[in-house]
Amino acid sequence: MAPTLTDVAKRANVALSTASRAFSDPQRLGPETLRKVLEVAQELGYEPPPPPRPAELPSDTATVAVVVPDIANPVFGAFVKAAQAQGWHRGQTIVLADTDFDPDRERAVITQLRARSAGLVVCSPRLDAEDVLALCGDTPVVLVNRETTTADCVLADAGDGLRQTVEYLAALGHRHLAYVQGSQHSWSNSHRVDLARVQAERIGLELEVLGWQSETVAGGTAAAAGVIASGASAVIAHNDLVALGVIAGARQLGVRVPDDLSVVGIDDMPLAATAYPALSTIAVPMDRAGALSLEMLAQAIADEHREPRTLRLPTQLVVRGSTGPAATTRTPPVSREHA
Repeated sequence: MAPTLTDVAKRANVALSTASRAFSDPQRLGPETLRKVLEVAQELGYEPPPPPRPAELPSDTATVAVVVPDIANPVFGAFVKAAQAQGWHRGQTIVLADTDFDPDRERAVITQLRARSAGLVVCSPRLDAEDVLALCGDTPVVLVNRETTTADCVLADAGDGLRQTVEYLAALGHRHLAYVQGSQHSWSNSHRVDLARVQAERIGLELEVLGWQSETVAGGTAAAAGVIASGASAVIAHNDLVALGVIAGARQLGVRVPDDLSVVGIDDMPLAATAYPALSTIAVPMDRAGALSLEMLAQAIADEHREPRTLRLPTQLVVRGSTGPAATTRTPPVSREHA
């Protein structure tokens, strides 16, 4: 008599449902469990039935949700693209939700998606980590750029990039730096501010942290006057969009970049290399974060009994044309009335 799936499950010492998943939904099993079931099936000569037609496939177990704060931001676009490619290889359908930086919308989106998907990846949430986990309930979740010890996390660790940046600006003669913040609800913002302060203090530089701004070009343009008023000769912006806004705002006020003011962004989005001047920035591997978050979510969905993990991805300073030696004296902006 031909061996059955029950025979495979007994020999492999796994539940019948686990043995079934090895052939119908293998991405839900851990590597070791899957290998054991397939080896036993080969030893027994078990032949699985043909797969069901697409219309018969379950509609929820192969669907995962990815939540981002702003899909229009190229950085989050790169993250989603990489996550979707990883999901495609795993046979998963990716449902995308954009919260528009709104904590209330984020709360509503997570509440809606937790019952409709096998798991969630929440990227750069505006809510606290524990709030996100409470909303997800029993639904597996991976957090990106929001740290906690009670769930899987993927973090872009700005430590190396900010150390390199502060050391580089110091070598150029800059002694007074400014930092333009992003959103007060952003873990990345507070994380980067803390790291920048540590690095500036270590080298003996003055760092002036300016107020929160929208994480957009408009936010950077609005911050430009404050940067110039601070007297800083160099500024680090929360992200590339804010940095480009600072450059535009400085230009409107008659301040030249990098002659009068050096500007550094964070992210290294494609536009950074083509801006004028080309933007010096800290490269953040958000595409890698997208792929890894889907891998970790697949393991969480497979219900592997393990402790939560935190993966930290390194960052790297990319030097371009928006940074230069500190000016010995800064010429006041020329008034348009006397130009």
